[in-house]
Amino acid sequence: MLRIVQAPNAVLSEHAKPVGKIDKDLLTLIKNMEATLVAAKEPEGVGLAAPQIGKSLQLFIVKEEKNAPLFVAINPKLHIPKSAKLIPKQKEIDSEEGVKLEGCLSLKDVWGVVRRYDTVQLSYLDEHGKKQTKTFDGFLATILQHEVDHLHGTLFPKHVLAQKNKLYKSKKNEKGETVFEEIAV
Repeated sequence: MLRIVQAPNAVLSEHAKPVGKIDKDLLTLIKNMEATLVAAKEPEGVGLAAPQIGKSLQLFIVKEEKNAPLFVAINPKLHIPKSAKLIPKQKEIDSEEGVKLEGCLSLKDVWGVVRRYDTVQLSYLDEHGKKQTKTFDGFLATILQHEVDHLHGTLFPKHVLAQKNKLYKSKKNEKGETVFEEIAV
């Protein structure tokens, strides 16, 4: 298990370095990142970028659901297709209408609404060194944009604030339920 670094750790705001070669050490790192991601609770994680475990490498993993196969992206390049659309602006969280909040394992208990593209194309190397280019949509497209941001030193609150949305802090109430309070910025 690896330690997930928390903001404001400097590695989270740096542009990650390209991976030079895929070797036994890198494959071990990927396995350790997977174990760390699967073990993440409160909140559960769906993606983990190398900077989040203190490594300035252009590498991230995604496990969209508990039983989903591990997705590994090395030296990824994100492209927004001309047909992609920004997901419409959602109502704020107090509307209770299924608003999707974005969070981050490196920003414990911080959440916000981020408008992301509904479709992305990703070029990357897989863990076998094979070059891949695939198109993704829906929740997976959102996850990929979030993880690529990590490789460029951008944390999601920057998008929240740029889009003039609100940030929230989560906590447990007296019944043990998760509740959200707006963070004054």
